[in-house]
Amino acid sequence: MTNPLEQLRALSAVVADTGDIEAIARFRPMDATTNPSLLLKAAALPAYASHIEAAVAAASGDDKVGDASDRLAVAIGGEILKLIPGRVSTEVDARLSFDTEATVAKARRLVQLYADAGIGADRLLIKIASTWEGIRAAERLEREGIHCNLTLLFSFAQAVACAEAGVYLISPFVGRILDWHLANGMQAPATPQDDPGVQSVMRIWQHYKRHGYATVVMGASFRNTGEVLALAGCDRLTISPELLAALEQSGDRVERALADGGQRAAAPAALDEAAFRWQHNEDAMATEKLADGIRKFAADQRKLEALLAAKLG
Repeated sequence: MTNPLEQLRALSAVVADTGDIEAIARFRPMDATTNPSLLLKAAALPAYASHIEAAVAAASGDDKVGDASDRLAVAIGGEILKLIPGRVSTEVDARLSFDTEATVAKARRLVQLYADAGIGADRLLIKIASTWEGIRAAERLEREGIHCNLTLLFSFAQAVACAEAGVYLISPFVGRILDWHLANGMQAPATPQDDPGVQSVMRIWQHYKRHGYATVVMGASFRNTGEVLALAGCDRLTISPELLAALEQSGDRVERALADGGQRAAAPAALDEAAFRWQHNEDAMATEKLADGIRKFAADQRKLEALLAAKLG
C-alpha cells in the first residue's frame, strides 16, 4: 500500500505551499505557491543569500526597494521552477489589492522579469487577492495570456466572480475559515467533513463543475491532514511541507471525497459589482478574513522591503 501522500496524488494535483527549495525537492509537487509571508521566510534561508545580493545589486528606478523585492520574488520563483514540472505562483504586492491598474502593471512587470530570466508565462501564475478590483485585473491579464491565481478567497461570491471573469485558478482558504469560526464560538468540528472551510471549498467545487466553469479549484490554507483528505479529488491542493510530511508518514487510507456526478446546468446570471459587494459583505467571516489577510501580507511585504532597504544602504 502506498502512503497517503501518494494516494492523494492519484486524486488531486499536489502543490507545495512554500518557498523552501529543499522541501520542494523532497516532496516533488507539480506546482508551488509563494506569498509575501513565505518569501520573507525564504529570504532567511542560506540558499537564497546570493539572490538577495543580486536583487539589491540590480535594483534600479525611482523605487529601488520595490524593484529589488520584485527581482527577489522572481529569483526565488526561478529556483523553484528548476525543481517542479508545472507553474510557480508569484504574488502581486497586497497593498495594490484595491487598485486594478496598478495590479495589472505589477503583474506585467513580474512577467517581464521572468522573461528576462528566460522563463515564459506558461510556467507562471500571478497571484492576486480576490477583491473586486483584483478580479477585474485578473480578467484583463487572462485575456493577455497571463494566467492568474486568485487568493485570499473566503466567500462564495468571490468564487463566483472569479469563475465569471475566466481566471485560471482560485485558492479558496480552508484553515483560516475554521480559525474564524473557532474564534467566534464554534465548537471544534467533530469530523473534517463538518469543518466550515472544507464545506466552503466543496460548495465552490460543486458549483464550478455543475455550471461548466473551467477555473481550477485549489484548496489552500490547511490546518491539519484531516482537512486535506476531506477534499481529496479537488482539482489541486496546496499543502505546507509540515502537512506533506505528516501525510507521507501517516497510516490513513485516502478515499475520493469530491466526485463529479456529471449533472450540468446553465450558469446563473452574472454578478455585477453591487451584487458582489453585497453578497461578500453579508459573509462576516469572509469580510473580516479578506481584510485581515491583505493586512498581514502587506505587513510581511514591508518587513521584506525593510530587509532589502538595509542592504541598499
